[in-house]
Amino acid sequence: MTKNNKYKQIFEDLSEKIQNGTYTANTILPSENELSVMYTTSRETIRKALTLLAQKGFIQKLRGKGSLVLDVSRMSFPISGLVSFKELQNSMGRDNIQTFVYDLSLIRTDEQLSSQLETSLNTEAWQIIRSRQIQGERIILDKSYFLKEQVPFLTKEICENSIYEYLEGELKLPIDFAKKEIVVEECTDEDREYLDLKEYDHVVVVKNYVHLKDATLFEYTESRHRLDMFRFVDFARRKH
Repeated sequence: MTKNNKYKQIFEDLSEKIQNGTYTANTILPSENELSVMYTTSRETIRKALTLLAQKGFIQKLRGKGSLVLDVSRMSFPISGLVSFKELQNSMGRDNIQTFVYDLSLIRTDEQLSSQLETSLNTEAWQIIRSRQIQGERIILDKSYFLKEQVPFLTKEICENSIYEYLEGELKLPIDFAKKEIVVEECTDEDREYLDLKEYDHVVVVKNYVHLKDATLFEYTESRHRLDMFRFVDFARRKH
């Protein structure tokens, strides 16, 4: 086995142990020396595996203390970035996520949706309602609306895979930026139908208004999250 394959194998083994609770959140992983003995490999290979674990959000390296195991029961969602759910899933190295499409239909915008999409009343738009199942529980409900003028065609298969991959790859749409609003709302009947809410009666709602490079607004999405499973993160730098 090559060193390249070895560090990836170690990463996969450690990430699995973090996800199944062998190494619990807020504890320190064994030291590099201990891990090199455990896996019969060099510290250099261990460092590469630990670096990948840090990049994927499983650990945080603390100077002089070691590698702190993070709470992976909560997924980290970047506030300022504009990434698709599939891209987020791939960046975290998780494959235990499923998407269920409950509705894909062409509708006419009412007053509220026309306002959100900055379009005239009765404009044609796609409505897509999807839930995201992670580790066996449906904990995100996405309600997305795309103007038919920019997105003339959609299928259930596209919605189950990655709409953005289709929009950019097939339609060549120049998706550029989004305005986001984050609020906490009481659960709706729709939330209760499509999410495994447990005892929670509120959800975190991220409203995305997505624009093309020419500043045209073409998508409005409400992403509704169960309270206990997510943290929203950002990186801020003070101007000098």
